[in-house]
Amino acid sequence: MTKPIPPPCTDAGSERPGATLHAPRPQLTSGPDRPRGRPDGPAVERSAASVSRKLPVAIVDDDPAVLRSLSRLLDLHGFDAKPFLSPQSLLGEIESLAPACLIADLAMPGLTGLDLQRRFDECGFGCPIVFVTAHGDIRTSVQAMRGGAVDFLTKPFDRRELLDAVERAIERGERLREAVQRRNALRERLATLTEREREVFDQVAAGYLNKQIAANLGISEKTVKVHRARVMRKMSVRSLAQLARVAEQIGIDPRGVAQ
Repeated sequence: MTKPIPPPCTDAGSERPGATLHAPRPQLTSGPDRPRGRPDGPAVERSAASVSRKLPVAIVDDDPAVLRSLSRLLDLHGFDAKPFLSPQSLLGEIESLAPACLIADLAMPGLTGLDLQRRFDECGFGCPIVFVTAHGDIRTSVQAMRGGAVDFLTKPFDRRELLDAVERAIERGERLREAVQRRNALRERLATLTEREREVFDQVAAGYLNKQIAANLGISEKTVKVHRARVMRKMSVRSLAQLARVAEQIGIDPRGVAQ
């Protein structure tokens, strides 16, 4: 029988009444009825499929034993584990590392996991976070999830539970990166507009009719139509509804458009 992989950590503090948010589940083993060498569960299979990609996953925990355990688990399932003993050491390499996701302990000396999450937001690092803790409570978990955390796991946790969370974090990160790329492409198109075309763009996105735009800008309605056609061509849209969605994606607030 294959020996079970030990849980990432076994902090007894997580067993206190009211402290856990996820009830610990038994650690997985191959067992006599499970074919040897087969991964445990769908999350592990998805991770194994990621071997060729070797996505970097950062881990921050002030416990060296936990770092070793999590690093082995992630490396085993095709990820490129990047362990750090402190948030400060991670922040020093975050830009060059560009991890696909982060696994962070919540309670660490100096910067806590929540502090690190806020620092990521302030610096614009779009890195999804999976929090792990031995001393979780509802209030802290709510703060973490509101801040954009993918999951909040209580030690000791099941390895499949962690791998599932990592996979979901990576998928979220990919969606965020795609959205950023789309937004950047739209902003590049927006930059090609002339000053007058940009004024017409803002007015159209705010919902004004051609006649109203002409009056607001002091130009003829025919001229408005010409500029609007150029705007739609440069922004690669075919309808006013699409143009309004583009303005929303770029972050233009129609309420701020002057009449």
